[in-house]
Parts: sequence; structure tokens; C-alpha cells
Amino acid sequence: MAESIRDKVAIIGMGLSKWGELWNYGLFDLISEACNEAFKDAGIDKNQIDACWTGYYQNETATTGVVIAQTLQLQHIPITRVENGCASGAEVIRGAALGLASKQYDLVLAVGFEKLKDVGFGGMATAGAPGMVYPMYAAEFGAAPGRYALAATAYFRKWGLSKEEGKRTLAKISVKSHHNGARNPRAMLRREITVEQAMNAPIIAWPLGLFDCCGVTDGAGAAVMCRTEDVKKFAVNHPHDYITIKGFGVAASPGWGKEDPRYDFTYWDATEAAAKQAFAQAGIKNPRKELSLAEVHDCFSIAELIGVESMGICPYGKGKEDVDSGAWEQNGEIPIGISGGLKSFGHPIGASGCREVMEFYLQFQKRVEEPSRQLKDVKFGLAHNQGGFPGQFICGITITGAPDV
Repeated sequence: MAESIRDKVAIIGMGLSKWGELWNYGLFDLISEACNEAFKDAGIDKNQIDACWTGYYQNETATTGVVIAQTLQLQHIPITRVENGCASGAEVIRGAALGLASKQYDLVLAVGFEKLKDVGFGGMATAGAPGMVYPMYAAEFGAAPGRYALAATAYFRKWGLSKEEGKRTLAKISVKSHHNGARNPRAMLRREITVEQAMNAPIIAWPLGLFDCCGVTDGAGAAVMCRTEDVKKFAVNHPHDYITIKGFGVAASPGWGKEDPRYDFTYWDATEAAAKQAFAQAGIKNPRKELSLAEVHDCFSIAELIGVESMGICPYGKGKEDVDSGAWEQNGEIPIGISGGLKSFGHPIGASGCREVMEFYLQFQKRVEEPSRQLKDVKFGLAHNQGGFPGQFICGITITGAPDV
């Protein structure tokens, strides 16, 4: 049996750039802001870094890992660029952790970033933005709102929700996300909304309205990591409140759902498989009871609903009951998206995985900027990243936790 990564690797410093529609920021600004915060947080000098993993999905001005070397002026160290769709942010942390666990390196940097707004287009380049390499790719599987709208209507039908019930359930998810984001100084959208506003918002692709969809944004996230046995050597600022990697799960689906008229749309096999891998490594038997929080890939409100069910945090078809009862709210049974999620931050693809892990990192250290967001007794956190529209998925899951749990 393969050996688990659990507790072998520690995260001792993290940082984020500003996130949003950053027309006055370039790639160098995003990368340097996130990495410099991570270096300062860890209490290390950039020249101590032995290797780096960087992730980004698409960018006309960035090639390989050279953009990190140029930005940070790192001299002749291994820098590996990884890409796994929307799971690219999870891949940088996984790659860095495996490099440490193999004992090839002692102190490493993981950084994910994306500059989506500069394409001059209202959405991701897969919808036909200028400079896109594969213009037929978008035509093959359609635009994201349409695909997730299919998932929402299929969900309503399968589980017997009326149009009103289904749309109201999605509206409540969006209201929760906005409530959490409004209290997070790092979020892009810091605005409370009501269920009525979400229900009556302009339709993007029915039943998904404006408040059901995350934004297209720029941003970067970074983590400084070492082996747990070396924490006392490197963790100047966090020798006692660092976090450790508990488990990873990565699963790629063949993606034939989009070709099959019988495709269900209401569960995601890649997310289900990745969750099983991650829980097995972390030793988690009951995620609903053992997880302190979960940052779920809520690119659309329906994505949070199906994602939570597919990970086994909520039984299939019971998401509405959880939403109605407040189980996913801050004081509920299992807080989901306490940061505000992709809904409040947007989704700069390569960066989202790092940002989600950082939410647990700050919660564990009791360093969230707004005290009203602070959770109690934080032990395990899950970060979930899925890529591709329903029927064509890659999923990456990262579980982190207290080193002594």
C-alpha cells in the first residue's frame, strides 16, 4: 500500500496578492506581492528557497517557470510549471509537498497566479477570447454558465425540486457566500445580498442569475513549505502554529459525460474519487464531523451544492435540507466557504487552490483579519478545486490540519 503524505510536510508561511479586476497590475505585481508576504510571514529570505512550483492556466506573457525567476530574481534553482485546469492551484502545493517528501529539497515555494482580465474579454479564454490557441475547444463543450445551468436543472428534476424551490436554494447559497465575503477584507466582492435580490437578478443561463456566478479576476497566492521535521530550523515566525499536509486527492475523469445524452449531471465522479483519496490519506472517516471547514469550488452556486454532495460531506439529494437548516453557515454543522469562496473572490485559476488553503491556515492561527469570521477549535480544513465543465472534470483536493491531530 502506498505511504500517506500525512504530517510529513508543513506550511510555514503564506501570502496573497490583492484580488480583483486589477487593470493597473501586471504579472510581476501579483507574483511579488503574494510571495513577499509569504516570505515575510515565514521569516525567511527568498534566497533560502531550494525549488519552486508554479501554476497558471493561460497567459500570453508567462512561459514555463521563468516568470517566477524573473519576478523574484531567483538564481538557477529548479522552477517547475504545472497546469491541471482549475485544479492548478492545488497542483502547486502537491508538487512542492512531494518534492519535500522525497528529500530532494529542504525549503520550497509554491505559487499560483492568473491574469485573466487582460485578455479583454468578459470570461475565460475558452469562450473565444483573443489569443486563444484552440478556438474549437470552446465550441466542443460550450460556455461555463450554460453547462452549470444544465447541472442545476438536472438536479432540480432528479431530486424533485420545483423551479421555485431550486432557485431559492441556490439563492440561499449565494446569500451565504456574500455574507462571508462581506466580512473578509481580502475579498473582491464585499457586499451583502438578500434572497430576493438573488432570485430576481438578471439571468445568465436559467436558473443561474448574476449572483449565482463568480467573477473573472486577477490574483496570486503563495506558500512556503518545508518538511515537518525541519520546522524548527526554518519557521522563524511560526514554530508552533504552522499547519501540515494531511492528504491529497487528484482524479481525472475521461470526460465523456458531455458526449452522452444520458449523462446525469448531478454528481461528479472525479470529485468523489479525489475525496476518497484525500480522506484515506488524512485518516478521515466522517468528513462532516471531522472537518472544521471546507472551501468548495463554488464557481457557480450549483457547483457548491453538487461538490459538497460529491465529496460525501452531505448525502446525495440532501443539499437543500442542509442549506435550509443553515448547516453550511459559520455556526452550522460544517462551515462551507467561510472565506466568501470563489463567489466573493472570483477565480484566477492558478491561484484559487492556494487561497483556499490559506483560509484554513489563518483560521488555525487565529489570524483572520475580521474577528467575526474566526472559527473555534479548528483542526482539519479541506480545499476543493474542480476543473472542466460538468461531464469533463479534473479534481484536486487538499486537506491540511493541526500538526498534532
